[in-house]
Amino acid sequence: MAFALHIPPCTVFCTPAHPLHPPPLEKPLRIQIEGPVVAIRMLLPGISWHTDPLSLVIPQRAGPELAKLAYRVIYGRHVRPEFANDQVVRDEYLGWVTDVIPFRHIDYYGVTFDHLVPANDPDPDVLQINILELETDSGPFANGWAYANWYLRFAVDLADYTGKKVLAVPRCCQKRRGTQDRARVNSSLAMRDTGIVGVDAKS
Repeated sequence: MAFALHIPPCTVFCTPAHPLHPPPLEKPLRIQIEGPVVAIRMLLPGISWHTDPLSLVIPQRAGPELAKLAYRVIYGRHVRPEFANDQVVRDEYLGWVTDVIPFRHIDYYGVTFDHLVPANDPDPDVLQINILELETDSGPFANGWAYANWYLRFAVDLADYTGKKVLAVPRCCQKRRGTQDRARVNSSLAMRDTGIVGVDAKS
C-alpha cells in the first residue's frame, strides 16, 4: 500500500507564508523534489528501478510518477492534459551508492519538472522540496526523525507519519536558507540541455 505524500502548509510555520508555498496555479515554476530512495519506495511501491549502468533507464520510471504525485499534492489537482506545458519532466538526479564499484545502485533520487515554464525561459523561479525518511533505523538515512527536528522550522511527531505518510518539506520551512537553489537547479538543467553532465552525476 502506498504511503501518502505530506507537504505541511507554510502558514503554520512562516509569517508571512512564502509566496511559493503553495504556489499560484498559473505561475510558471520549476519544481525539484528529491529524497532517499527508501522513502520514495513507500510513495511508489509498484515502481521498478533500473540502475545497472549497462541497462540504465533514463528517466527512471519513478521520475514521471513522483512528478505527478508532487504536482497533485502541491496544487490540489491532477495535471491538466489540455495544457501541453502544465507539467514537463526536465531532469533527474541519481545518488549513487559509491562504496561498491562498479556503481549499480542508488540510495537518493530526485526529479525536476516544469509547470507552465516557457521554453525560452532559462531562469524560472524554483521550488525546492526535500523528502525526509523518518522510519528507517539503519543505513545512511537512519535517525531521520532526529534530523528532521534539528533542520526543520517545526517539530515533527513521528507518530503522525509512521506507516502512513512520507514528509516532504519546501526550503522555506527548513533552517537551511537555500539561497542558491534557483541558480543550482537552473544551471544544472542548462548543462544537461547542452550535454555537459555525465550519467554518474545527473541523468
